Amino acid sequence: MACNGTGCQSGCYKDTTGDQHDNHNNSAADANADDNNRRHRTTCLKCKATEATVFTGGDGGGRFCADCFRSNLYGKFKLAVTSNAMISPTDKVLVAFSGGPSSRVALQFVSEMQLKAQKNYDATANRDRSLPVFAVGVAFIDESEIHPVASAAFDKAVEDIKEIVSNLPLPTKELHVAPISHVYSTKTSDGKQMLRNLTNSVSDATGKEDLLTHLRMLSLQKVAIKNGYTKLVLGSCTSRIACHVLSATVKGQGYSLAADIQYADARWEVPVVLPLRDCPLQELNILCNLDSSLKIVDIFNETGAGINGLVSSFVKILQEENPSRECTIVRTAGKLTPFPFNRIPEANVDDADLVSQRRQKKFNLKPIESLPPESFCPICNSPMSCYGNAESRPELFRAACCPSCQYQILPDEASSMDQFYSFLPESIIARAKNGNQKWIREKIQDCLLLDDEDEV
Repeated sequence: MACNGTGCQSGCYKDTTGDQHDNHNNSAADANADDNNRRHRTTCLKCKATEATVFTGGDGGGRFCADCFRSNLYGKFKLAVTSNAMISPTDKVLVAFSGGPSSRVALQFVSEMQLKAQKNYDATANRDRSLPVFAVGVAFIDESEIHPVASAAFDKAVEDIKEIVSNLPLPTKELHVAPISHVYSTKTSDGKQMLRNLTNSVSDATGKEDLLTHLRMLSLQKVAIKNGYTKLVLGSCTSRIACHVLSATVKGQGYSLAADIQYADARWEVPVVLPLRDCPLQELNILCNLDSSLKIVDIFNETGAGINGLVSSFVKILQEENPSRECTIVRTAGKLTPFPFNRIPEANVDDADLVSQRRQKKFNLKPIESLPPESFCPICNSPMSCYGNAESRPELFRAACCPSCQYQILPDEASSMDQFYSFLPESIIARAKNGNQKWIREKIQDCLLLDDEDEV
C-alpha cells in the first residue's frame, strides 16, 4: 500500500509514479513560461503580433518589426512638422539633399506627406478644394570646387540623384544642382577662383570647415529665393545636433546656441526647418538598410576636421557606451530660451493654418517677445548682443563678426584681413553693412526725431 503522508515513519513504500507525474507537469509549465517570456521579449512592442527584427536604443528605444519601426520613425517626423507648423498647404518646400541617410529620409518623408495631401485633394474633386497641396523641390550643392572629385564619380552621383528624385511619388519634384561658387554675384568674373582664394586664406581647419558650412547655407538660400520657395528643409538629425551643441560650446558660441537647435529658424530670408530633430542617425541608417528604395549617394561626405572632428568622435564613443547620450544632450540644450525668430512667422489666418495653430497652442509654443532685437554675424548669421567699434571697412567687418568667426575664420594681420575681405561674396558684405547701420541707429535712437515730431 502506498503512503502519501510526508510524516509517515513506517516501512511502507511511497507512490513515486505520482511524484514523477507532478514533476513532469511542473517542468512543462516552466518550459511554456520560458517560451512565452522569450516570445514576449522578441515581439514587436507596437503591434505585439510580429517578431521584432529591429532593436534601437536611446530614449523610447525598444524592439520593432520592420513596418512598425518605419511607422514609428515617420511618426516622429510628422509630429515635429505638425507641432511646429513647418509646412502649410500654400508652401513651396525646398529639401536640401546631400546624399546621406538623413537628407534621404527627410526627402522621402516630405514626399510621402505631399502624396497624402495630394490624395486628400483629389478626393474632394466634387467638393470644396480650399486647401491646396504644397510643392516640393530638391537642391543639391556641388562642392567639387572645394573638394575635388573625379569627374566620372561626380557625374555618376548626379545621375543617381536624378534617378532618386524621378522615382519619388507624384507630384513631380524639380531638382536644382547648384555649384557652391554661385554664392558670388553673376557680375563676378571668376567666382570659382574667388571661392578658392577665400577658403585658402583661412588657415584654421575648424574655421575652414565652418566657413564651408556657412557658404553652403548661403547657396541653399540663393536657390530657394531665386525659385520662389518658402521653406527650406534640412536633414539635421539628433546626432548632428548633439555634436553641434558640444562643438558650439567649445567655440564660445553659447549665446547663439539656442538659435541653431530649434525646430524652426526664421532669421533667414527663407525659413529653415528641422523635421528630423528627434530622429537619431542610428535609426535613419537602419531605415535606409531596411528599405532598398532609400538609395544613398556617397559624395562630399568627408570626416570632420579640427574641433568638429574631435567632438564627433567623442559623441560617437558616448553613444556606444549609452544609446541615450545624444538624445540627452539635445534635450538638455533644448531647455535654453529660444529666440523670437525660432518660430515660423504667422501669415494671414485661413482654414489651411487653423489646424497648425491649434496644434501649436496644444504644445504651448508661445512667441517670446521679451528678448531684445538681435544683430547677426555676417558670416555665420549667429545672433549677437552688440557690435564693436572700427573705422576701416575690413576692420568694421571684423567688428561686425561674432567672436568665434573672428578667432577661427578671420586672419589676424591687417594686410591678410584686407585680402580676405576682398574675396567675400557680396551677400556677406551687404549683411555686415546692414548690421552696422542697425547698430548705429540703435546707439543714436534717443537723438532721432520721430516721424510725427516737428523739427525745431
